[in-house]
Amino acid sequence: MNILIGLSGGVDSAVATYLLKKQGYKVTGAIMSIWDESLKVPKTKSANACFGPEDEDIKAAQKTAEFLKIPTHIIDCSEEYKKIVLENFKNEYKEGRTPNPCVRCNAYIKFSVLPAAAKMKGVSFDKFATGHYANIRFDSSINMYQLCKAVDQNKDQTYFLYKLAQKTLSETFFPLGSYTKEQVRNVAKKINLPVAEKPDSQDFYCGDYNDILQFSANSGNIVDKNGKILGKHNGVWNYTIGKRKGLGLPGGTKQPLYVINISAKQNTVTVGKKEDLYSSSLTAEKVYWTSIPAAKEPFEATAKIRQQHKPAKAVIIPQEASKVKVEFYEPQMAVTSGQSVVFYKDDIVLGGGVLL
Repeated sequence: MNILIGLSGGVDSAVATYLLKKQGYKVTGAIMSIWDESLKVPKTKSANACFGPEDEDIKAAQKTAEFLKIPTHIIDCSEEYKKIVLENFKNEYKEGRTPNPCVRCNAYIKFSVLPAAAKMKGVSFDKFATGHYANIRFDSSINMYQLCKAVDQNKDQTYFLYKLAQKTLSETFFPLGSYTKEQVRNVAKKINLPVAEKPDSQDFYCGDYNDILQFSANSGNIVDKNGKILGKHNGVWNYTIGKRKGLGLPGGTKQPLYVINISAKQNTVTVGKKEDLYSSSLTAEKVYWTSIPAAKEPFEATAKIRQQHKPAKAVIIPQEASKVKVEFYEPQMAVTSGQSVVFYKDDIVLGGGVLL
């Protein structure tokens, strides 16, 4: 069987490639390029960010391919990335929302544009693989593929993958799903992979998001819950729910204040106490059912509202127009418009949506 694997230049995709070769697959590497030199963004990149100049990552991926003796292709996805990920990123921040670019990148670029573009270049393959920490199973009782958590709960990346379609799941391998990060590092060191000690990518972008947004200043009011003006801001996109530092308020407040609401329409940022950040419910739109038929009735599950959030017990209540209401058993902190909420039953990703 021929496997196309996304090579990022990191240790995870490198070890995933090695494991596939060890299992007897014929493997070809696809190095995804998303950087656009025409973007007026500082050409600096930290080792733990995925968006920025790619020279070092591409070289690392090519070294890995040489070491493992596999052919590689650099696939230019920059135009699609700009339209699908960066434009959405900018539009969401302009509306006072906080998007998750990694969810869109995975669903629409890494697992869609990248393999399709490789086929257009004449690369022949049967399955696509990546170094993500996740698993895929098939449930014959409902005739559906199921996206499942990785064995390493600390590295599990299913939160970012909930929008993967059934066809995509049927054509995808996750070789690292049954490995811990420590085991992956040990494999890399044992076989002397060139990237064995390379740090993990953690962030979308290492610099100031304004490098990407490039909006003109738009002054507005910072207010308390009662509408009292406490200060000024230069643009709602500079704030996210839960932000505490750098609010631009005069000194002397008796207690810490946090951003609790952002309104692009009114051009206001509302601040309050820490307890004001907690919510017992949320509504999500653009709901996608990953591993089960679309839900029609309320059901219990655990819900995760950000990658580092511990899934919390909740009741998921389907609404009209691909929306759901999520009612938590206990209030959750910093429910943020634009982020994703993902529903789990044990280790299975049921689906998810975007917070309103």
